[in-house]
Amino acid sequence: MSLVSAIVSLVSAIAALPQTATNGLSTLGTFSAPTLPSFMTDNPLPNGYPWGSDTVENTNPYTNPPYTGVIRRFDFTIARGFIAPDGVNTSVLLINGQFPAPTLQANWGDTFMITVHNKITGPEEGTSLHWHGILQKETPWYDGVPSVQQCPIAPGSSFTYTFQADLYGTSWYHSHYSAQYAGGLFGPMIIYGPKNADYDIDVGPVLLSDWNHRDYFQIVKEVMLPGFRAPPFSDNNLINGKMVFNCGNAPVGVSCTPNAGISKFKFQKGKTHRLRLINAGAEALQRFTIDNHEMTVIANDFVPVKPYKTNMVTLGIGQRTDVLVKATGKATDAVWMRSDISTTCSLGKQPHALAAIYYDKANTNIKPNTTATPYSDALCGNDPLSQTTPYYSITPPSKPAVVQTIDIELKANASGNVLWHMNGSPFRANYNNPLLLLANLGNTSYPNDPQWNVYNFGKNTSVQIVVRNHFAAAHPMHLHGHNFWVVHEGPGDWDGTTVNPKNPQRRDVQMLQPGSPTAPSHLVIEFNTDNPGVWPFHCHIAWHVSAGLYVNIMERPDLITQRQIPSVMAQTCRDWATYSGSTVVEEIDSGL
Repeated sequence: MSLVSAIVSLVSAIAALPQTATNGLSTLGTFSAPTLPSFMTDNPLPNGYPWGSDTVENTNPYTNPPYTGVIRRFDFTIARGFIAPDGVNTSVLLINGQFPAPTLQANWGDTFMITVHNKITGPEEGTSLHWHGILQKETPWYDGVPSVQQCPIAPGSSFTYTFQADLYGTSWYHSHYSAQYAGGLFGPMIIYGPKNADYDIDVGPVLLSDWNHRDYFQIVKEVMLPGFRAPPFSDNNLINGKMVFNCGNAPVGVSCTPNAGISKFKFQKGKTHRLRLINAGAEALQRFTIDNHEMTVIANDFVPVKPYKTNMVTLGIGQRTDVLVKATGKATDAVWMRSDISTTCSLGKQPHALAAIYYDKANTNIKPNTTATPYSDALCGNDPLSQTTPYYSITPPSKPAVVQTIDIELKANASGNVLWHMNGSPFRANYNNPLLLLANLGNTSYPNDPQWNVYNFGKNTSVQIVVRNHFAAAHPMHLHGHNFWVVHEGPGDWDGTTVNPKNPQRRDVQMLQPGSPTAPSHLVIEFNTDNPGVWPFHCHIAWHVSAGLYVNIMERPDLITQRQIPSVMAQTCRDWATYSGSTVVEEIDSGL
């Protein structure tokens, strides 16, 4: 029996555990999860839409986003808890008792106001939340990265993030404090905007995430031990926070319930459904398919693209892809939705995640009996750049103002710790001295702190970064504060050409393929420096960031000094200084 068949045999349509045991107060993955609207209507609707007459075709989202004046308020409490997403009882970090965390929703141009209460105890930890893909052009201090834009939120303290929903589409939010998000601190973020393709039903977020039964901090400790060692393998793979597990493989002494339950979705025969795919994992590259159904890609990250058809979607960590699926089957059909951890590119003990899709008249008490879509798992990269064309065309400068090469290597430091080096330097955070706040005071040079990995691009109007990977592992590279142009990517050296030069793919995460010391792979990105601030550029594999695979992009420091930063940022640092002055903070990794 194959591993896939063995996993399917563990599934029953009737779950052995209630939703509260597997996912707390979350309804994702159940028939109770609501479908999503075209937009929120509790607000003015000029020309019939919250964003007025703006469309995908006529509006540059980076220079002219709408401003609705509508505030979307959320109140989050972060605390420890125990849940069993796959039947294995696991210590996790939860927001409002939910896994995945609550779904944020807003219209394009609205303002989020999100108050976060740090109630983590046993032991205490700092925390922060990052709003993945949001540009934060007017509020760079609310990007949510400790040591860069803010100090951590101290235990027992609260902090309010206020920022504009400046792009639209599908994204997520997560902790950026150490590898906390690998312990459950993540949730979907949906921003409604103009459509670039017609569909009937918005099914909502489909979160794909590898899963570990051990506490995230224990894995970080293992990763940071001196010496070369095998990297950690995830224990399972989840869709919307649910899956089953073979309890015969559970750790000794750990409670495990067979057939904990899988996620379930509804399709209506003949209707076209929008699925918002999100890779919210810690390490794994995901391959997403739906048995007997073709998909049409309409967006990558926060960028609508000209629709193209596919049978399989590849998602690196942090990436999102919106797809349309027409329900072409019979009204009584039930089919498997699948997401597989790539066995070529990633590390998973049990790589197969399953969810059930039931048509209108299907028997929901019987599991599907359909065959998986074949695909190639050979390439540790995204779809070809020639295939992914942004709907709104933007041409990069004919020549970037500055070019920066960054070489990625894995090697031991003087203490024997094996770290990721970016141009010879691994990153390490200083929680007490956020770089943006220092830059606002005019302090933009850090000769005594080279481990902060700051690249100051001064007044240059555009930046091209050539990343060269000297190691046989792929990296989903994420830049905060921008949707960058993906100029080129692939094995070997860059040949100097641009794929689709008049309108290259734009996104905020792009896969950097594996390389070697003698034949490094490359990723070439470019962006305009239209967002003064300090912006992280890093691999989104949690364990790679922990081991230093991270740099900071300092953009227009002359304009950073002119910003009036809210006094709450300094108060958050005073609260953190008080806490860390009397409590030992176990920053055993990079801190991020």
